[in-house]
Amino acid sequence: MTFHLSLNSIYFFVALLILARADFYDDLGISRKATLKEIKKAYRSKSLEFHPDKNKAEGAADKFGEISRAYEVLSDEEKRQIYDERGEEGLKRHEDGGGGFGGGGGFDDIFSHFGFGGRQRQDDGVQRTPSVEIPLRLTLQQMYEGVELEVDYVRQTLCMNWEMCMKTSKECQGPGVKVKMQQIAPGFVQQVQQRDNNCVARGKMWKPNCRDCPKGKTQPEKISLSVEVTPGMRAGERVSFESVADEKPGMEAGDLHFVILQVDVNPVLFTRDGDRLYKTMEIPLVDALVGFKRTLEHLDGHKFTIQVDKVTECDHVMRVPGKGMPRRSGRGFGDLYLTFEIDFPEELSAEQKAGINKILRGDMKDEL
Repeated sequence: MTFHLSLNSIYFFVALLILARADFYDDLGISRKATLKEIKKAYRSKSLEFHPDKNKAEGAADKFGEISRAYEVLSDEEKRQIYDERGEEGLKRHEDGGGGFGGGGGFDDIFSHFGFGGRQRQDDGVQRTPSVEIPLRLTLQQMYEGVELEVDYVRQTLCMNWEMCMKTSKECQGPGVKVKMQQIAPGFVQQVQQRDNNCVARGKMWKPNCRDCPKGKTQPEKISLSVEVTPGMRAGERVSFESVADEKPGMEAGDLHFVILQVDVNPVLFTRDGDRLYKTMEIPLVDALVGFKRTLEHLDGHKFTIQVDKVTECDHVMRVPGKGMPRRSGRGFGDLYLTFEIDFPEELSAEQKAGINKILRGDMKDEL
């Protein structure tokens, strides 16, 4: 039985998959009636369990992002009310005034998981020389901004007059393959396949010591390539050039792939997971108690400011929308997640202790 899906049906099916995810309360493992104290407790437990610096399991970073987003919404009274009344889509419209499907590459990235799209070289049965992979070492800053690199590559190209050095041979069945008939008994013969580098194609053999190609079948050639790395590309992705690997008679040239390798993994600056960036910041105890404002410098040198007005708990994670890596689709940026570590003083003077006692315990008496 064969089923035919229209494009509209596919879009509808993918839309259902996007919407069919656990809600923010499920992400934190709490009930819809949970108090702010219960939300904070659940978030602290979940964030420690799935923090990328502590949990290297596959999917942990995605789970951590969901937990952080859930806490950001449910710990804010206004956002929580909007979410309870209108759902996640209503909250997104409230936050940015937009609707529809956003971020993460949209339908293009989603369809690739179902086998739609994605340009791949087809197997057309033509024999090719081996493709070549070369590591392309890039910094996180280069992957953030994008970069164009000029690279010289030396490959083997066919002798100018290589066709003059070919002769007919029925024994040649393909590049490097020679087949001979061998008698094994009176009236009985069998085909024997042998390796012969002079066979360059079916029915074609290279003539050794050919005057038209005194240096052999191939000769080295230096070519210049412009390797363009677009903003947001990731480690392991390729920048490919078709048919520029070594040439051989009777074969098409393979492809040349530059494989991105990140070389400056420095957690003091930023660490990356997909479109997300992570950074750990140390703040003094006084800032954790009374709030603070910080100006940070991004990978490309631009500065941005964060402000925290509430009490900051140790290992608290703050999401800064739009300050992650550029999305490969070209539509916006991922998010930045800041983890705050509190620098407690090693000791306090008697006067400082008295002052803190007076302030904090005085507030407690007022509450009573």
